[in-house]
Amino acid sequence: MSALSRFLEKNGRPLLAILSLLTLAAGTFAQWSDFPSLAVLFWFAGGAVVLAVLLAEIVRSLLQRQFGLDVVAALSMSAALVFGEMLAANIVALMYAGGQQLENFAEGRARREMTALLGRVARTAMCYCGNGLEEVPIERLVPGDRILVRRGEVIPVDGVLAAPSADIDMSALTGESMPVRFFEGDQVPSGCVGCGAAFDLITALPAAESTYAGIVQLVKSAQDSKAPMVRLADRYALWFLIVTVIIAGGAWWLTGDRLRALSVLVVATPCPLILAVPVAIISGMSRAASIGVLVKSGGALETLARVRTAILDKTGTMTTGRAGVIDIRTMNGVDAHEMLRFAASLDQASNHASAENLVAAAKGRGLTLSNPVDVAETPGSGVEGIVDGRRVVVGGSTFVKEHSRSGDPYDLGDSVPPGSAVVAVGIDDEVAGIILLSDQVRSDAVATIAAFRKADVSRFVLASGDRADVVRAVGDRLGIDTAHGDLAPADKVEIVLRERERAPVMMIGDGVNDAPALAAADVGVAMGARGAAASSEAADVVLLVDDLGPLAIAVSVARRARMIALQSVAVGIGLSFTAMAFAAFGYLPPVEGAILQEVIDVAVILNALRALVPLPKN
Repeated sequence: MSALSRFLEKNGRPLLAILSLLTLAAGTFAQWSDFPSLAVLFWFAGGAVVLAVLLAEIVRSLLQRQFGLDVVAALSMSAALVFGEMLAANIVALMYAGGQQLENFAEGRARREMTALLGRVARTAMCYCGNGLEEVPIERLVPGDRILVRRGEVIPVDGVLAAPSADIDMSALTGESMPVRFFEGDQVPSGCVGCGAAFDLITALPAAESTYAGIVQLVKSAQDSKAPMVRLADRYALWFLIVTVIIAGGAWWLTGDRLRALSVLVVATPCPLILAVPVAIISGMSRAASIGVLVKSGGALETLARVRTAILDKTGTMTTGRAGVIDIRTMNGVDAHEMLRFAASLDQASNHASAENLVAAAKGRGLTLSNPVDVAETPGSGVEGIVDGRRVVVGGSTFVKEHSRSGDPYDLGDSVPPGSAVVAVGIDDEVAGIILLSDQVRSDAVATIAAFRKADVSRFVLASGDRADVVRAVGDRLGIDTAHGDLAPADKVEIVLRERERAPVMMIGDGVNDAPALAAADVGVAMGARGAAASSEAADVVLLVDDLGPLAIAVSVARRARMIALQSVAVGIGLSFTAMAFAAFGYLPPVEGAILQEVIDVAVILNALRALVPLPKN
């Protein structure tokens, strides 16, 4: 593509608007200066140039087997030129060219949050190479590379923090207004910004596989999508064109006044259909993105607006997905915090799933852990070693009892909540006590269910592969309508299909086993942009935050965007037909009709942009 072609592609529409405005002004000045012939020439030039460009665009659309919905504008300009109404032709040309600019502005405004996500992609990184730092393209980074992230820089790839702490701006992913403090060893997602002192990061994934790269791909797909309501609007716009031609032809045939036909063509505008609907839908998608909810397509947003039933996975969705300490029971006067500290210190050397949870629980309570020595682990049973000169044993009740001279962990095992794991602890050859671990309900789960109900989601179903009694207990606590446990992936799909017979269904999950159910639902929602790739790919909506609260808001955003789109169509088309009736009866001349047409366009577009406004806080 030549430089001239690129320039015209980028600036062609603004130049057309400027040209039509200049010719209109020059012609008006010539008319006032008593040079009517020159005025007609200027107005003809303004209308003819814009018409030529518009006809070329229509032909290009037809060659691509797409119907050009700006045929109404082409007809009105052509009729004005043929009928000698040069001023009307120039005004219609200005309205058309100006409308194109208005369209660009409206869509740009509507896409602002999504475009902001795309604009934050890092291109290079400061990598430790040899004895110094070197700026390299992010494509060259491989897992294990050490990079420096300076203040204000976008984090280019997912990695592990290699500094004592770092303050990071997460707003691009989560909408969180305050910086979040990360600590050494924490996983740091790409796309965020370092807002404190510079820090080192050990890359965990190649740039193409990192969190932000996946988000960018989702955003691009979302921007290229076309909602069902928009496609329906295209079909209605074609009928609008046919009706317009019939009204214009009828007015001419019944009255013999060709200017009435011209007035009808000039005032007719399918803008409420072909522009207001996509602007409202894109505005809704952009608004959802600003709160950390990435809707993949306009169709998904429309369907989200109709959802009445929510099916939720338990683990990682309504619960934290990580076992936390819910109770510590001791014997022989052992201090509970001290027993937890000893157990967690020893478990730093274990690779068992419960060990990580114990360590996290101890650190969360501010306990200082010691380094264990002489550690020996029996896979699947327990671990033993020395902590601060004392012999510590951590594991199953039988394992700890066998490694202790006195005490029995089973004496403390009464009334264990369903789904809890029991970790026994022995210190200096005596049973010290037990620690109960359980996957905990999210602190905001009850409030989230209430927010969904407020957004008119009326039915909730809990579906999990976990034990049925555990799932029922969680469901009872949250006020869930129905809870199902011991489910295989195929069972979840069956539940989704059964619930779809009642009402549109939203399925929310975060694991690979949830992918089939997400695909089967009317709207599939994947928890977390860094969740299982299979679930994110199958989902229609991806939460960029590990929180369901924004999803409830997104449902309300979708409902409002759809309502505004329908409202814009109804009001806009109603105004257009009213103006066409006035024109057909001779009450609206061509020039005034062209001006009124643009007023209608501006009104429906501004109304569609209301979908960008945040929902009121109650």
